[in-house]
Amino acid sequence: MIHSIREKFNSNFTEKKYEDYIRRFEEITNCKSGFRIAETPIFIPKDFKINMLDTCEHIIDFILDKDFISLTNQSIPSKYHISNDENDCEMMVFDFGVCKDDQGNIVPQLIEMQGFPSLYGFQILNNSLTTDYASIPDNFDSYLNGYNKETYVQLLKEIIIGENNPENVILLEAFPEKQKTFIDFKCTESILGIPTVCISSIIAENDSLFYNRNGSKIKIDKIFNRIIFDDLEQDQLKKYIDVNKKYQVEWIPHPNWFYRISKYTLPYLQHPFIPETYFLNELKQPVNFDEFVLKPLFSYAGMGVIIDVTQDSIDSISDPENWILQRKVEYASIIDTPDEPAKAEIRLFYFRKKGWPRPIAVHNLARLSKGKMIGTRYNQNQTWVGGTIAYFEK
Repeated sequence: MIHSIREKFNSNFTEKKYEDYIRRFEEITNCKSGFRIAETPIFIPKDFKINMLDTCEHIIDFILDKDFISLTNQSIPSKYHISNDENDCEMMVFDFGVCKDDQGNIVPQLIEMQGFPSLYGFQILNNSLTTDYASIPDNFDSYLNGYNKETYVQLLKEIIIGENNPENVILLEAFPEKQKTFIDFKCTESILGIPTVCISSIIAENDSLFYNRNGSKIKIDKIFNRIIFDDLEQDQLKKYIDVNKKYQVEWIPHPNWFYRISKYTLPYLQHPFIPETYFLNELKQPVNFDEFVLKPLFSYAGMGVIIDVTQDSIDSISDPENWILQRKVEYASIIDTPDEPAKAEIRLFYFRKKGWPRPIAVHNLARLSKGKMIGTRYNQNQTWVGGTIAYFEK
């Protein structure tokens, strides 16, 4: 996005450097990434960064409004409404496409948001290795608001572990070894000293939860939740613990926030950098379907999205209350690569520590694509695509 830096990076790039770069990830984590790591980071100019952050502040104002909880109560499926009083949402992410507006200007457009963690551990390693590999200029940083590696790690420890013994805090996932993000779990274990545990192996006794470590039953006081609860519909997980029961355990973040801060929130927001969005079942006025995408409310990583919307697409949906129509945005093919330019999406990591009046931006990840969809599961036969990291002009 900044021509002089892009030109310098591309001219210095070699396949050998890239292979060595990927090898370092595998050596440090002792595993291969389940997603493709892109050849290049993204360099973000100051004005684009400010536009993203200003948009997030608008959204956070809405989330902090006194009516937000009551407004989003019906977003939570009853079968996944988890008990225990909800605290403030400690973790949230906002995804922005690098897009063109009607005048051809490069602008951010909010694509999605989640009251849910992201690759918080892996991106520490990603930054460390990429800073050297890509020779990042001194006036650029992947961290925001004055954070650095040390203070970011400390913040993660304060939010995820707090005053608990790390062995009583777990990262909870469904079949973690099978997840594309397993490398992030390995990084998180290394950084925080907490174990990754599959929900199928949790032991429930009365109102307490336990996991097994080397033959010993360890009590769980706090859960760093990485489960998408829709995944619990899998046959292998039919006999998991009763998640609706009230247990003496703290969730970070509470699972209900996955639904509250989500695509469900988009129709309530009006902002120049937030595409016009409607609940499908509440759509009253006629719209040009060519100008919209159709998205299921409760899906992840782009699953179920219909890009080429027709009347037949609409008519085939039996639960329109669980879908949104979102105005299409034009991703800008702006990242020069050796063959065709790539499109980009940036995810901002926001955290809210206990006692903070508002969440603040701290770190990020980015993704490159050359197809219709952004995401690590797409563009399988392309190069200069996949997961990466953004560096912001200070």
